[in-house]
Amino acid sequence: MVDVSGKPDTQRLARATGTIQMQAATLRAILENTVKKGDVISVARVAGILAGKRTAELIPLCHPLPLTDLQVTLRPDSTVPGLRAEAVAKTVGKTGVEMEALTAVAVTLITVYDMAKAVDKGMVISDIRLEEKRGGRSGHWVRD
Repeated sequence: MVDVSGKPDTQRLARATGTIQMQAATLRAILENTVKKGDVISVARVAGILAGKRTAELIPLCHPLPLTDLQVTLRPDSTVPGLRAEAVAKTVGKTGVEMEALTAVAVTLITVYDMAKAVDKGMVISDIRLEEKRGGRSGHWVRD
């Protein structure tokens, strides 16, 4: 691990996004809540939140952080067709929450895949990326 003991505590925020592309019929089944495994969007959101909270257990050398907030949203996008995920993680600490936001998005999308794979094995998870971070020495960064 990197020694962060000499760094001051600051408010930290990270926002990450990602997409899962699927057949239009699969998206319809998810939105109409007819997928056999249940409410895909609700379960995937909770899975993403749980994963974000456990990031330090999943990523070697990642500092365990006391999150002050972690929000995960999934919204349909018929132009994909599929779902777009976003996670916003917050803390007050010595190191950033980028990994927590990215992990939350990844597990959210993987959970969508798991729950809907009986309907559509060809789904594609893509574009998982950091969109914004605030706090710390490098300050505020936003993807162009």
